[in-house]
Amino acid sequence: MTRIGFHASHEQFAPSHLLALVKLAEAAGFASAKSSDHFHPWSERQGQSGFAWSWMGAALQATRFPIGLISAPGYRYHPAIVAQAAATLGEMFPGRFWLALGSGEAINEAFLGDHWPEKAERNARLQESALLIRALLSGQTVTHRGRVTLVEARLYSRPTTPVPLYGAAVSPETAAFVAGWADGLLTVGGDPDNVARVVGAFREAGGEGKPIHIQHALAWDSSDEAALAGAMDQWAPAIIGGEVAWDLRRPADFDHVAQLVTPEILQDRIDISADLGWHRDRIAALCALGDTVHLHCVTRNQEAFIETFGARVLPELRDKPASAAS
Repeated sequence: MTRIGFHASHEQFAPSHLLALVKLAEAAGFASAKSSDHFHPWSERQGQSGFAWSWMGAALQATRFPIGLISAPGYRYHPAIVAQAAATLGEMFPGRFWLALGSGEAINEAFLGDHWPEKAERNARLQESALLIRALLSGQTVTHRGRVTLVEARLYSRPTTPVPLYGAAVSPETAAFVAGWADGLLTVGGDPDNVARVVGAFREAGGEGKPIHIQHALAWDSSDEAALAGAMDQWAPAIIGGEVAWDLRRPADFDHVAQLVTPEILQDRIDISADLGWHRDRIAALCALGDTVHLHCVTRNQEAFIETFGARVLPELRDKPASAAS
């Protein structure tokens, strides 16, 4: 059966608040959680950006369900450090931690002052880093000189079963690219037809039978107007498409560009409604495509969202069949 997870947005909430939210989500019936990993928020109004790796240890200790993290190795994190961090969480919490690897965004990586490369180079660095992380998690002693350098590195504290490494992709092209080395796929939700194309590309390129995780952004509140207002305030900067989203460096840059985002544009990109039945049906369509659908309510009313969806939406989704990749 498809799991319904809760997305913990470090950009929007202080780490202590997020810890309380993930505990509340588990109690409300969410079956798993997923965490972002940001150095900067998407907007000055979001105003937070805790260190996700520290938070993961606390969150896994405070809950019993699986929790995953998306991270970008090869820039602010050397792949060996990512591997060590993942191995430690995997050893402490067997079978509960998974890691998705992505090619990164300038807002989180470029602050170190290094050259921020184009997409093809970022993909090459991602694949190289993923292979190094996998080798270290398997117990190998690794020496490598390429886009990153590693000399006689070995992890001594490792889980019995290596942490699953998923590939993060928002386009069919990237989904096909990660399928060869990834243990599963993490992609974004939204229009089911678009998601189906990404999932299909992953499966056709070597991902058949591997887990599919979908992070689905939505906005819900007591009225349509409140849901739209909350989404405009918190998430308009984050929907900027194309290479722009990966290349802007400062939260203020996203806020500036977000002035061009109209309510109509936002409603085309995010599911915004007070209608719980409408949200349920949209989520159910994604359940047919993935093994886990992580719900990210982009507004600030997290407690109300968790309690309401836990009581009135999740029970009707638990009986939905999972995708063919289950």
